[in-house]
Amino acid sequence: MLGILNKVFDQNKRELKRLTKLAEQIDALASDTEKLTDDQLREKTKEFKARYQNGESLDDLLVEAFAVVREGAKRVLGLYPYKVQLMGGIALHDGNIAEMKTGEGKTLTATMPVYLNALTGRGVHVVTVNEYLASRDANEMGKLYEFLGLTVGLNLNGMSQEEKQKAYAADITYGTNNEFGFDYLRDNMVLYKHQKVQRPLYYAVIDEVDSILIDEARTPLIISGTAQKSTQLYIQANAFVRTLKKDVDYTYDEKTKSVQLTEEGITKAERAFGIDNLYDISHVTLNHHINQALKANVSMHRDVDYVVQDGEIVIVDQFTGRLMRGRRYSDGLHQAIEAKEGLEIQNESMTLATITFQNYFRMYEKLAGMTGTAKTEEEEFRNIYNMNVVVIPTNKPVIREDRPDLIYATMEGKFRAVVEDIAERHKKGQPVLVGTVAIETSEYISKLLQKKGIRHNVLNAKNHEREAEIIAQAGQRGAVTIATNMAGRGTDIKLGEGVRELGGLAVIGTERHESRRIDNQLRGRSGRQGDPGVTQFYLSMEDELMRRFGSDNMKAMMERLGMDDSQPIQSKMVSKAVESAQKRVEGNNFDARKQLLQYDDVLRQQREIIYKQRDEVLESENLREIVEGMIQSVIERNVEAYAPSHEDQDEWNLQGIIDFVNGNLLQEGDITINDIRGKEPEEISELIFSKVKERYDEKEELLGPEQMREFEKVIVLRAVDSKWMDHIDAMEQLRQGIHLRAYGQIDPLREYQSEGYAMFESMVASIEEEVAKYIMKAEIRNNLERQEVAKGQAVNPKEGGEKPKKKPIVKTIDIGRNDPCYCGSGKKYKNCHGA
Repeated sequence: MLGILNKVFDQNKRELKRLTKLAEQIDALASDTEKLTDDQLREKTKEFKARYQNGESLDDLLVEAFAVVREGAKRVLGLYPYKVQLMGGIALHDGNIAEMKTGEGKTLTATMPVYLNALTGRGVHVVTVNEYLASRDANEMGKLYEFLGLTVGLNLNGMSQEEKQKAYAADITYGTNNEFGFDYLRDNMVLYKHQKVQRPLYYAVIDEVDSILIDEARTPLIISGTAQKSTQLYIQANAFVRTLKKDVDYTYDEKTKSVQLTEEGITKAERAFGIDNLYDISHVTLNHHINQALKANVSMHRDVDYVVQDGEIVIVDQFTGRLMRGRRYSDGLHQAIEAKEGLEIQNESMTLATITFQNYFRMYEKLAGMTGTAKTEEEEFRNIYNMNVVVIPTNKPVIREDRPDLIYATMEGKFRAVVEDIAERHKKGQPVLVGTVAIETSEYISKLLQKKGIRHNVLNAKNHEREAEIIAQAGQRGAVTIATNMAGRGTDIKLGEGVRELGGLAVIGTERHESRRIDNQLRGRSGRQGDPGVTQFYLSMEDELMRRFGSDNMKAMMERLGMDDSQPIQSKMVSKAVESAQKRVEGNNFDARKQLLQYDDVLRQQREIIYKQRDEVLESENLREIVEGMIQSVIERNVEAYAPSHEDQDEWNLQGIIDFVNGNLLQEGDITINDIRGKEPEEISELIFSKVKERYDEKEELLGPEQMREFEKVIVLRAVDSKWMDHIDAMEQLRQGIHLRAYGQIDPLREYQSEGYAMFESMVASIEEEVAKYIMKAEIRNNLERQEVAKGQAVNPKEGGEKPKKKPIVKTIDIGRNDPCYCGSGKKYKNCHGA
């Protein structure tokens, strides 16, 4: 084990040696670059572009280009990148992840590789977790790029097509992960080539890369349309579920958060709805509604999983504490929660297009990222994204004191101690940042502080509009800030006057998160750039993580020792146990994401084929050859069905062939039974096809070539889009039901792959049938117009976290954390893939 660790550290050491050497070469150019005038510095951009066009590689240009950006940053921003920032920039250019601690200047670090790669003219995307950061960075760093002669675009939700095209045409484009992903999906739903906004995906630098590629990896982006469904059943199911008693009518397991009806509950349901058997196939819908109402009432908690605002259920991302407006749980869970809260029930949705962040970002030719915390997930970055994590040293040594955890018997005792600690530090003026895992906790601590008369700010999903301002002030003397999950807040906390002498910023964690990374992010808020600071986590035996991972023995031991709530234990053993529990959860989450990716890859391959076909349709001047190929396939398939080559001719159904041809391709009488009698299947197919081509020619003559070409596009696009949308839905249903195969000792993934392939083949065949029929049979009027098959919407809320608490991202549709897992295990999503 030690050998493996040493190998890992040696690898990082070797990489740092290489980066240091390059950073020194850049440093050596500093005095020469300093002598250049502003105009000469700008001219360097043109020179680099010309050299790249003439065959020099970006690696050849790196040292000079970084030196130019460094000097530009000094003149425009008043900032001069340190040597460690040069090293981080080189790691980003290499397509790796630069792990740089909070306050080390990641935003400035990215300017150098972004500038270098933008010299290709292929467009560089800088990806941030929210629009505030995208706008801030585009504005601030944009001054530097523009000074050096490059163009900068900002891609925001709600922009018009023209504005987005302009943003994407720039050398460097800033935006959020959601918006880049949605634009990709929308580009593959357009009806005309000129409506596309994105160029081919070249190079992306992702800020808070662990948040986007790990925490949100299994969060699909979904563009959805609305499906009309009756809302009455949700209300009835909710009213019924409220009459049920825990442990009598249903069971609830806190560890896995699964809810099941008991025999007694099933009998009650049958009585209440006047049916004989709840599990009869004709009652599938009712059964589904009861199950969702049960989940909504038992395992979904207001102000933890969601909040009610303006008469709507708004999902809370447990990971970042942000509200995810516009996102909805899928499969009726959202409607069940609306019924539970007595709100107006909104329509369910259907998926028009979907992609996960894993698959979207893997389409870039080169991908890089930066964060303060990535090393714990290095294996995942390497396996899934082919990126190494390079730990960049800090510019000044970290002198923050990270104290061992304090463990209390009960939550009450823990929170009492937390408030005492805050009060004591507040008294001497030391700023305190309190990190909580849930909104409930932050509001509870806020109430306790109010009782003590301590002024404080609460930063959670309910008021994140002021988040940057609140966080910026968190290091001022006497400031007390309570924040829900600090993950990826992206705003630096600078210490106020006199705070260094008081010990710097004190960070207090009110419980451990299931991921070490999130704890490390909270710790990293203190002790930036060599500042002093202290961090302390308070735990109790009643915390969720402790409960889930066997704290019963520990609690019994504390009671045996007669320890009361005022006496914490500070035990390395307990801290180690917590850390190993976290590692276990992280391992489970990695396995879940890996398995999700295997399932998702099936749809990815299919999506690539369909989108490529769509592009060919949009770009092609003349689709006749493609359409004729489709018609030929349809003819051959049907001739083989009615006149199988392996059967005796006496058994063929020649009338079936004629009926098919008359109904789908030709006019009655164009071909008769006598025309095809005695011929081989190939000859029959050829005869029909030659007649079809004649008819095609007549149609084209009647319409004129131009009108005919547009007619072909209208038909093909409509067929492809409508069948693909049905297929996405069918694949989702397959994914949710595939787990039943596991009971027959069959591998659900293999089944999903083979059935998914068969369904795709059958979708392609039905596209061909529809195109053949409409091209040959439809009457054409002069008002030919391409039309969307369905109106889609992509509402842009915020990411989904490692806890499956919410599910898929941003959309009108999601996998609810309590829905059956798509992978087919038979468990709820959140206990399986959402664990």
